[in-house]
Amino acid sequence: MSCILVTGGLGFIGSNFLNQFVPKNKDAIIVNIDSETYASSKLSTSNVINYSNYKYYKIDISNYSDVKNLFNSYEFKNILHFAAESHVDNSIEDPLVFAKTNVLGTLNLLESFNSYKNLKNKLFYHISTDEVYGSTLNDSFSENSKYEPSSPYSASKASSDHFAYAYHKTYGTPIIISNCSNNFGPWQYKEKLIPVVIKSIIENKPIPVYGSGSNVRDWIYIDDHISAITFLMKNGKIGESYCIGSNNELSNIDIIKKICLVSDKILNKKSSSFNLVKYVKDRPGHDLRYSINSKKINSLGWNPSCNFDESLEKTIQWYIFNSNWLK
Repeated sequence: MSCILVTGGLGFIGSNFLNQFVPKNKDAIIVNIDSETYASSKLSTSNVINYSNYKYYKIDISNYSDVKNLFNSYEFKNILHFAAESHVDNSIEDPLVFAKTNVLGTLNLLESFNSYKNLKNKLFYHISTDEVYGSTLNDSFSENSKYEPSSPYSASKASSDHFAYAYHKTYGTPIIISNCSNNFGPWQYKEKLIPVVIKSIIENKPIPVYGSGSNVRDWIYIDDHISAITFLMKNGKIGESYCIGSNNELSNIDIIKKICLVSDKILNKKSSSFNLVKYVKDRPGHDLRYSINSKKINSLGWNPSCNFDESLEKTIQWYIFNSNWLK
């Protein structure tokens, strides 16, 4: 049986990936490692823990000896590298934690993977972010866009991207990188925008909005991101990167309006939850607009299939009916 490693599989994107991938790939051993940070949850993978092809280990990717021992125990065909510190506000408070996990951790994985004698038909898939490109006013980000990270978080992800490229060019390590827009869906940690807004509505507390709320993001439902990843595992070209988006650009204040409308309907609230909005001081280096040009992956045959409004309503329903998650 082939072996596949998933890093950060107790996080938002990684756990959603495992929940879909494990049941569909019973002919492969799928190993999940996670350091179990504050944003990790074993509940998010409770659907797959009883599958015989699923293995889990508590491992911090910044610990080289533990990572190396794991690679000595398994011959991994594919690495799906989701593990990362991802909250921008936290990166402003403690940049070193982000460098340790996102840069050193990625290096430990690349170095361990590169120690295999034969890398033929293997793949190191590095899941990254559109934030490495900084902010754009008129154009959309593409694979040829200049890296201009604005926060310690995006700088750490940009650095890990560069190390992946460098290993491919220097050692021939088979890598693929994808840079995706803002994800949303179930199991996302409560510090992110959509869960924050829903939690505030449920608890009838102020909804914090940075600045004027005019910052624009391209939103992609988690199922579309996962379908793009599985597509690129089979159809992506080694040594290249791919931008993944779904053409759903909304300002923060506009998506908050949508969340309020849907939540009020589900909760049968008589007064508009939009009245809870409270504008707060903007954070340093807050990028104004992210926009993704997905023509490269589209040309290979992948396109997003999830309707944004339907997916957002499904997401809101999940958080409302699983309100304990927000606590």
